[in-house]
Amino acid sequence: MWARIKAAALWAWGIVSTPAATLSLGFLTLGGFLGGVLFWGAFNTALEVTNTEQFCISCHEMEANVYEELTRTVHFSNRSGVRASCPDCHVPHEWTDKIARKMQASKEVWGKIFGTINTRRKFLAHRLELAQHEWARLKANDSLECRNCHSSVAMDLSRQAPRAAEIHTRYLLSGEATCIDCHKGIAHELPNMDGVDPGWKVPPELEGERLPAASVFDRLERAARSPHGFPWNERDLASMLE
Repeated sequence: MWARIKAAALWAWGIVSTPAATLSLGFLTLGGFLGGVLFWGAFNTALEVTNTEQFCISCHEMEANVYEELTRTVHFSNRSGVRASCPDCHVPHEWTDKIARKMQASKEVWGKIFGTINTRRKFLAHRLELAQHEWARLKANDSLECRNCHSSVAMDLSRQAPRAAEIHTRYLLSGEATCIDCHKGIAHELPNMDGVDPGWKVPPELEGERLPAASVFDRLERAARSPHGFPWNERDLASMLE
């Protein structure tokens, strides 16, 4: 049987490898060009199909975990109606970088086949490892995907909170820090961060008991840490939230 298969393969190869005696060089060149166009079109179409949110969440591991978390963030629903999809944040826009990212992410197929995170419990067990890989990737490419939408040049620092404007001016615009250093939990829930180096820390001179533009949440957090607890008196609570 193997002899027959080998003979058939040799026969097919002989037909393919034997130059045609009746076809012109121009015809072969045109045929090669058209074949290349068809191949490129099919390849690029398949690439773009894999670069859609529908494709990303076609696996229940994604849809039931990270996508569900994304739907509860400002990147999914906001007053301006601008939504960031999975590829916007996890796939570079430039073609060469996109191909490299696709090759890097091909290991996810292996994980899908062997059920690495096919349950919620498994996903939570691997959450820190998965997050650290993505943080490292964004740190290495200077938060490329963030910068596809958020341009430091276009930032109106005068409309930011004083602390944010100060930090962006000193660290982001100077290139000392990048977006992912400070903005880790913006689209998905954070893993257990106990013992995890945040990557960037607020300098002592920017710390204080009361920030210039402290938010309601900052005040509530301070009240929760206070030995006196929350001011359950309505007048005191209203004063704290002013």
